[in-house]
Amino acid sequence: MQQHIGLGCTHMKLAVYIANRPDTADYQQMTEFRALQKGDIAAINLACGNGWRKVFNVYAKLVAALGEPYQSAHPKPATWQDYRDSHLLQRHSKTALLFSAPSFPLAPNVTHLIMGKTYANQLLRQANLFDQLVWVEPYLALLPKQRLIVCPYFDYRQLSNAKLARLVEIIHAMDKRLPA
Repeated sequence: MQQHIGLGCTHMKLAVYIANRPDTADYQQMTEFRALQKGDIAAINLACGNGWRKVFNVYAKLVAALGEPYQSAHPKPATWQDYRDSHLLQRHSKTALLFSAPSFPLAPNVTHLIMGKTYANQLLRQANLFDQLVWVEPYLALLPKQRLIVCPYFDYRQLSNAKLARLVEIIHAMDKRLPA
């Protein structure tokens, strides 16, 4: 089993790989995987700025749109903002934000997202998988057997609401093809 470096739930259903880390000594030097606590996202946003606020907001919007089985919150939060603040990347959230590279083959019951074409190019070329990508949109590519999707960076301009909706459709379609 791969030793992940990042944030979130060890029993993840959604694993998101990101090329950068919050710009604080704690996260830059991090060598383990750990769950966030309530208030940690707000603290990261305060220390690291608008870019991280966008990452967490888009991640929360994605999970809210995906619904079950990607959310663990009971009762379900009223808004994606409530989900972000109370559940995202916490111990039982089913979500992870990974600073470590994926290790192939990937866990089969997890949906894996790599944020950004440049980062995906780097990671997948190292694994000799880049040429196997199937581009379903100019901004979305799949490795279906690995349950891996290359998507835009979690930013409002790069992953607009329309693109986010298309990403949700693709994930739901992949879920329907899972063996029972």
